[in-house]
Amino acid sequence: MSGRIRCGLRYENELRARGIRVVAGVDEAGRGPLAGPVVAAAVILPKDFRLPGLTDSKQLSAAVRERLFLALRTDRAVAVAVGMAPAWEIDQVNILQATHRAMQRALGTLEWRPQHVLVDGLPVPSLVLPQTAIVGGDAQSLSIAAASVIAKVTRDRLMEGWHRRFPHYGFDRHRGYPTKEHLQRLRTYGPCPIHRRSFAPVGSTLPGV
Repeated sequence: MSGRIRCGLRYENELRARGIRVVAGVDEAGRGPLAGPVVAAAVILPKDFRLPGLTDSKQLSAAVRERLFLALRTDRAVAVAVGMAPAWEIDQVNILQATHRAMQRALGTLEWRPQHVLVDGLPVPSLVLPQTAIVGGDAQSLSIAAASVIAKVTRDRLMEGWHRRFPHYGFDRHRGYPTKEHLQRLRTYGPCPIHRRSFAPVGSTLPGV
């Protein structure tokens, strides 16, 4: 397998072997864009869960992500919740703290209270639940991979909605990320209400800067 780690239930099963049955995977989408919210998802999968093709959302096409999103959302054995922080909150507290808030909101609205959380990346200090942070977790844990798909598709749909309100920025194409097109439109039209003014490329277009 050329050294590639297979996305599976290793971490979930290790916790279940210790008597921890309710394990949630958490991931986010939208830390890097110049516009729009940061979206987090929390997912609890049943024992022995299988969904062919499920892995890190960044490795999947939009069509595959949509298919997996629908499968996860319609499976009654899967618990899914979403939390987010809008652009104004990101500006208020910074992107890292806003991301942690979005994760907490997702976990707080799950149908079942997790006993343990698998977090993609680094630990979340403000999380009150026991946690295991896994760098590259969205490619190793099915729970985190599921959360990555839910967060990514949810955010993409939100940005498509914002595109209909502010069509001249092209949010339906770049989703708010700092592409060449987006930066050019930002210089031409200035920021709109969902732009993150604390991010340098946006702040530099404000009057008086």
